[in-house]
Amino acid sequence: MGCVNGCEFPDDLYFSVENNVWARREDDGSITVGMTSYACSLSGQLVAYTPKKAGKDVAKNKSCATVESGKWVGPAKSPVAGLVVAINDVLASTPGLINDDPYGAGWLVKIRPFDWAADARDLVTGAAASVAFKAKMDAEGFGGC
Repeated sequence: MGCVNGCEFPDDLYFSVENNVWARREDDGSITVGMTSYACSLSGQLVAYTPKKAGKDVAKNKSCATVESGKWVGPAKSPVAGLVVAINDVLASTPGLINDDPYGAGWLVKIRPFDWAADARDLVTGAAASVAFKAKMDAEGFGGC
């Protein structure tokens, strides 16, 4: 697992550095999407989660969910284009779970991608993710998670 400025970046995930989100390809071909620990640190404790509804298309780099903290409201942007096939119902009553377990129980949506191979080319994984997030954090003056 990569760790940059106290933020964790699991080696087995794919990251959209620009959007601070991750993707995990599941055995059935669907993609689980969530926010990075870095995004959670930037936003603060999340108090609301409003996902796109299952059955809706989502474009790459467009909102798959809206999240809200005491200091910020904004989109969680999808790293892939596809059809939302599942939402994390637990987050409706416990949005702070995104902060507590961003790479596990705090996932946002599951998407059936239209073209995983094409979309994955724009994502980074493993050591490359840590290098990319280090550069981003340095450029943004981020002190740490």
